[in-house]
Amino acid sequence: MYYGFDVGGTKIEFGAFDQQLNRVATERVPTPTDDYPLLVETITSLVKKYDQQFECEGKVGLGLPGMEDADDGTVLTVNVPAAKGKPLRADLEKSLGRNVKIENDANCFALSEAWDDELKNEPSVMGLILGTGFGGGLIYDGKAFGGRNNVAGEIGHTRLPIDAWFHLGDNAPLLGCGCGKKGCLDSYLSGRGFELLYDHYYGEKKKAIEIIQANADGEAKAVEHVDRFMELLAICFANIFSANDPHVVALGGGLSNFELIYEEMPKRIPKYLLSVAKCPKIIKAKHGDSGGVRGAAFLNIK
Repeated sequence: MYYGFDVGGTKIEFGAFDQQLNRVATERVPTPTDDYPLLVETITSLVKKYDQQFECEGKVGLGLPGMEDADDGTVLTVNVPAAKGKPLRADLEKSLGRNVKIENDANCFALSEAWDDELKNEPSVMGLILGTGFGGGLIYDGKAFGGRNNVAGEIGHTRLPIDAWFHLGDNAPLLGCGCGKKGCLDSYLSGRGFELLYDHYYGEKKKAIEIIQANADGEAKAVEHVDRFMELLAICFANIFSANDPHVVALGGGLSNFELIYEEMPKRIPKYLLSVAKCPKIIKAKHGDSGGVRGAAFLNIK
């Protein structure tokens, strides 16, 4: 049995999956945001509860908005302050008496998609999240790739390419990022960035869904904005694809529901790639909000 935990800032979602990767149990509990011993106890209790129910010791994986320090195993996270700087994996392993795997939530999202029946034979799958922020995960041969420092896939904190900067024009905004740097892709390609760019060029604060509807209605500013954003997305995606060359790319997050992306990217990306390169297949993620739990559970698949 595979157990997955999606540990977020407000809730912990648990899922149990059988050997055929079918979900057979679900539970959600509040995240003990500021109480580390209670956080460890909450996860431990859920594991033991379902061990008893399924009469086995499930394999445990956790996805969380952050990552482990590759050298000392402490957790870097902002959204779950109780775990920040704590050796969460080591403490859970001590409490449970078994191995535990912890991975960034974007990698868990990508892993969930990579183990879908339609993609599980693909050599590489990249997950890109166009949500409140912009981030990604890299899956090679069915395994999440974290790199030396567990930051592989943190493409949201790479900088805007020079051709993207030129594309934005003389009035291009140098947007700050939560990481403390400026010019990160996170601030431009996310749903938040989509709104910030509209506000910058037109002096109006609008929600992404309002801009998308205005574009569909043919409103001039929205049409111009969407065209500018699509080209920006294509330039940045092409840079990412040139460096990683994925076979398939799955998009998640709220902005991934903008269907025009799937029409425009295959047309716009190729001119920014090397002449021998083809645009990878770009699809909408199938598993949505359940992806984090699925991917966390699948961390233990051999």
